[in-house]
Amino acid sequence: MKTKFLIPVLLFISSLGFAQSAKNINQQNGVANYGYDVVSYFSGSPQQGSSKNSVKYQDTEYYFANPGNKAKFQKEPGKYLPQYGGYCAFAMGDYGEKVDINPKTYKITDGKLYLFYNKFFNNTLTSWNKDEKNLIIKADKNWKKFTTK
Repeated sequence: MKTKFLIPVLLFISSLGFAQSAKNINQQNGVANYGYDVVSYFSGSPQQGSSKNSVKYQDTEYYFANPGNKAKFQKEPGKYLPQYGGYCAFAMGDYGEKVDINPKTYKITDGKLYLFYNKFFNNTLTSWNKDEKNLIIKADKNWKKFTTK
């Protein structure tokens, strides 16, 4: 009896990791994050990646600055993927919309990468920092609207 219940539950839980499809990834010409190496953010210095070190993941290309970062991503992609498909975290939390980002404006909180809009004298990271805890809760809830359709 327990097995019959656990199998569907486990299948559902495992499918959650695949809910983010290419349509929910902020990409330009099929390349995520403006070609920036998502692993490089975790060393404190975002770097432009190269098509020579690319990986296709969830129908989207990710570029990496070197083979080492490419290998790290291949081993644990979920660890390095930006939150909310790489869209602006503040916009997702504040009003639940997909807004483009500046790949050089970011923050890592609790091991998660958040990216932000930063153009025309509007750096949303500043606003994010004023209420980060609540904005994360709201952004997580708002993001589900895009990934559970």
